[in-house]
Amino acid sequence: MQLFQVDSPLYKFLQRFLDVLILNFWLIVCCIPIITAGASITAAYSVALKMAKEEEGYITKSFFKAFKENWKQGTVLWVITIICSYIIYLDFEVYRSYEDGPVILLIIGILACIAFFSSMIYVYPQAAKYENTVKQYIKNSQQITIRYFGKTMLLVVVVAVELLLAIFNSVTIFFAILIGPAVIIYTISGICIKIFDEIELETKDAK
Repeated sequence: MQLFQVDSPLYKFLQRFLDVLILNFWLIVCCIPIITAGASITAAYSVALKMAKEEEGYITKSFFKAFKENWKQGTVLWVITIICSYIIYLDFEVYRSYEDGPVILLIIGILACIAFFSSMIYVYPQAAKYENTVKQYIKNSQQITIRYFGKTMLLVVVVAVELLLAIFNSVTIFFAILIGPAVIIYTISGICIKIFDEIELETKDAK
């Protein structure tokens, strides 16, 4: 049947679904030890960025190759992510602990969320694709967020919709567990690769 030929839309969809399923499996498994989560997330981005350009090859092999290569920086980024997230969490908890919480704590918390978001949203994709220092990843992420504000907001909206769909009912929750994290990473990667390609082209033209 033509429906199941290798170049048919259905075949391509099923193949991509299987790729995302495999990627999600290894992502979750390698996040279980907690300390390895940063390397796992970075490795997942490495594969997803290639998937966005249809250059991924074997998912499992590509994932563990990237996991090994990004172990050190991925772990450092994960530690920074956890520490910053916990500090922001504590700020909001202190605010909530008062009956009439100081407005300044709420403002600090909101500003911290914005700063944290802009600093980290493009960090893991960068680490997956480029060699650089952690400090430079964070600085670049802030600059990309500002320069590509429209694309960043589109990314936020799309991911928010995916998260809402994930908790819509028991069926979507099942699929969210099955492929959810990898789908979100794949979504972010699809936008990131366009931004990265544009920046690389500009850098090449400037030389």
